Parts: sequence; C-alpha cells; structure tokens
Amino acid sequence: MDLDIKGKRALVLASSRGLGLGIAKALAAEGAHVLLCGRTADKLRANCDEINAGPGKADFVVADLADAGFVATIVQAVAEKLGGIDILVNNTGGPTPGTAEEMTAEKLDTFFQSMVVRVITLTTALLPQMKAQGFGRILTVASGGVIEPIPNLALSNTLRGALVGWNKTLSSEIAGAGITANLLLPGRIHTDRIDELDGATATRVGKSVEEVRTASIKTIPAGRMGTAAEFGAAAAFLCSGSAGYITGVSLRVDGGAARSL
Repeated sequence: MDLDIKGKRALVLASSRGLGLGIAKALAAEGAHVLLCGRTADKLRANCDEINAGPGKADFVVADLADAGFVATIVQAVAEKLGGIDILVNNTGGPTPGTAEEMTAEKLDTFFQSMVVRVITLTTALLPQMKAQGFGRILTVASGGVIEPIPNLALSNTLRGALVGWNKTLSSEIAGAGITANLLLPGRIHTDRIDELDGATATRVGKSVEEVRTASIKTIPAGRMGTAAEFGAAAAFLCSGSAGYITGVSLRVDGGAARSL
C-alpha cells in the first residue's frame, strides 16, 4: 500500500531513541524527509546516518523540551532544514513514576511545561504553514494511561490526559483545512523507558525485574510486548495521505491490554 508519504517533510520530537525513533524510521522508510529532535547529538547523528542509508532522508536538531526556548529553536530548524512542514509528531519523554499523593506543585509545573505546554505551543506555531498548503498531519503520542490509568504513573496519567481534550478540540477546528490531528496511545512497547519503569516497579514491590515483566505480559491478550517498529508503522499510517478522513481519534497500540470499550 502506498501511504503517499514520499517527499513529505516530517518533524518527530524526542526521536533519539524509543518510540520517537521508531516513528522516524517508519516515516523515512516511506520516503519522508525527517527531522529528528533530542538532547544528545551523538545519538541523533548516528540515527540519521542509519536512516540516510535507506530510502528516506534525515537531519537532526539538538533541543530540550524542558527549555523555555524550545519552540523557537524547533521552528527555526524546521525552516532551515526542512523548508516547511507536512507532518508533526509530538512525542515527549515520560515523567518520574509516583503516586497521586506524591505529586507536588513543582513536579506538576515542571512536567506540564515539557509535556503539555511545549507540545501545544509548537503545534500552534507550525499550523499556519499547514493551513497555507491545505495539508497537514499532527500526531501526538500520549499513553494507554489516558484510557486506563496506570498504577504508580500518576503524573503521566494526569498530564497526558490534558492532551486528549486539546487534541479533540483542535481536530474539529482544523479538519476543514485538510489537516488531521490524532493521538497514538502506546501500551507496553519494549523500549528503554519500559525497562526503566519495570526497574522502578521491581524496587517498589520487592520483586525482580523479570518477575515484574512476566506478570505484566500475562495481562496482555497478545501475550507479548509490542515493538517500536510496530508502533512506528501505526504512526506512519495515521500520518499518511491515505488517512485523510481519520481525525480526532485516540488509537491504542497495546496488544489488547486495555479492557475498556
């Protein structure tokens, strides 16, 4: 199936590893020009070298979502390295684990800025370009926790939930301009982040990481964790020309783990 992505210009946030990198690779494999973003130049450069060996093209920009100047840095990089934008993938790192009672005003504000404010303001800054050309794809990576809250991830459940209302509102406002806005909700996709969370859980409950992981996999109907490549493939479809009539949705990629309708 031709996804009609070849030649499209795509920005993927937090793409030095994990889900963001999986998405960047999937888009590049379809022939997109991808701009990777992250905090570590060496990782980003190595990822670009790998992608540029295939059918796509990749550049990178070093930028930290925690920095107040993040949006200005990214907007400038999009203009200089891509010459415009067709696809925006909003991906952010996850906050520290913890319970609802452990959330403090300081933690809420810190992660609200990097996980919500920067995502919304960057999207708003890039929208005029998409409107002018009559085409755009906005994909925001959230979490299965917005459907079924994940224990000990209270900050993530809270802050990513804010993006659900924003995305749905935005999708209705921009649909007539040929722009879609969707959420992609990962379940247990095997990345470094999952390894870190399993380690934190193991420490909290006094079990080994392997015991924690085995118990978790037993709750997934598919009987395994997903891969970054599978997640990237789902993202590539939602960013494609073929998905122009899909907007305002929250798509779960979780092996059937969420039990809600």
